Amino acid sequence: MRRALELARQGWGRTHPNPMVGALVAEDGLIVAEGWHAQAGAAQAEKAALAKLGRAPREDATLCVTLEPRATDESSGTGVGLIIAAGIKRVVAGATDPNPAHTGKGFAMLRAAGVDVVSGVLEGEYTDLNLIANHWIAHGTPLVAAKSAVTLDGRSACRSGDSRWITGEEARADVMRWRRLFPAVAVGAGAVMTDNPRLTARLAGEDEWCPGRFVFDGLLRSVADRAMPSVYTDEFRERTIVVTTQHGGMGYVRKLRELGVQVWILPSATQRVPMAEFRKRCATENITGVCFEGDAQLVSQILQERQIDYLFIYRAPLLLADDRAKPALSGLRTEKLVNAIRLADVRQEIFGDDTLTRGRVTYPEQMHIDETTFSLG
Repeated sequence: MRRALELARQGWGRTHPNPMVGALVAEDGLIVAEGWHAQAGAAQAEKAALAKLGRAPREDATLCVTLEPRATDESSGTGVGLIIAAGIKRVVAGATDPNPAHTGKGFAMLRAAGVDVVSGVLEGEYTDLNLIANHWIAHGTPLVAAKSAVTLDGRSACRSGDSRWITGEEARADVMRWRRLFPAVAVGAGAVMTDNPRLTARLAGEDEWCPGRFVFDGLLRSVADRAMPSVYTDEFRERTIVVTTQHGGMGYVRKLRELGVQVWILPSATQRVPMAEFRKRCATENITGVCFEGDAQLVSQILQERQIDYLFIYRAPLLLADDRAKPALSGLRTEKLVNAIRLADVRQEIFGDDTLTRGRVTYPEQMHIDETTFSLG
């Protein structure tokens, strides 16, 4: 089953909106065929593995699959029907299908057909692997995540703004790996004007990959300068979407569109881009996940609005011990620990000297927010 998990990861960032799934066929304790869901529209993992086998499975064959096979009305061809038609008598599975319309039905159909089913093996690992797809299936909205690199005392930059680099190369390489997973990444106008990030995934041995790139700029001030950020002019500029309001000015909108950059104008009473409207638009466009990177002001604003679902915190063994150093997150008035925002389903990983803590954001029943207003650009 751990090998099936490795196979599922072969679809990393390529299967949206579907989950990553791996499958293999074992006979007499040996793996004889492997498959995985390669990308949206490609064959299911079970079908790929059985096709790779190229013959009828032996009577003692076991199919290992990371996700509950989909229950169908077909006698063969996909999901449960394919497994039954192939003559598989034992199935070992990981996670249960999170879709309420299908949860448990595949297992029930297999058992009704006389197949021995063992489920829940390494279920937590498979559920974690598909955190974006699972959120999309459960809520119909994108998983909104945020990533920050911080010192031990929770600072994201020196008082001067210097932040390169807080974490080491191994941690930054992991950021690239997650950037390859998420369908889109997002930053604020200040970040593109100050740092001019490329916002692509650059992994060793792979071609440079560009996810969807969102720039939050309520007044389109990032367009006013003659020196345009690279995300508006590079070879991936058609993958860039500037999210703004009606307060930004149509002249700048036309300028961006002439460059090939997309523009979303979301209704707002202020210059701030309303996150709830952004999520709705993403859902309409079938964008299943967005990761907000770096920009402490933007991430703090979204956290105040209770719009962050998942958080990645890379922590480096550095101390600034400076009250005027830039905090990674701010703007809340948390007077008691019971009112603190907490992470659930926490995972800890070590990259060189740095530590990643990540998990699902859970909000308290009541939380006080101070009167500070943050701008999304």
